[in-house]
Amino acid sequence: MQLEIRGLEKLSFRERQAVILKESGKSLEDIAKRLHLSQSSVATLLTRARSKGYEIVCIIPGGELGIGGEELDEEGSSEE
Repeated sequence: MQLEIRGLEKLSFRERQAVILKESGKSLEDIAKRLHLSQSSVATLLTRARSKGYEIVCIIPGGELGIGGEELDEEGSSEE
């Protein structure tokens, strides 16, 4: 699985750092320690970033879902 963050160009450098760490699964506390900020400052950065409209797109190869390589008919079953 791969994540793509769209709209990063709208964010400040610090907002980008916070968003990338958050979307990588880090907690607010971890992000604050990493960026040498208070948790409330990190929360503010994330709120501002959300208001600017970035979005996360999850890219999952078909093979990971068990649907890669096979053609499906209209009812969803494999053609043979």
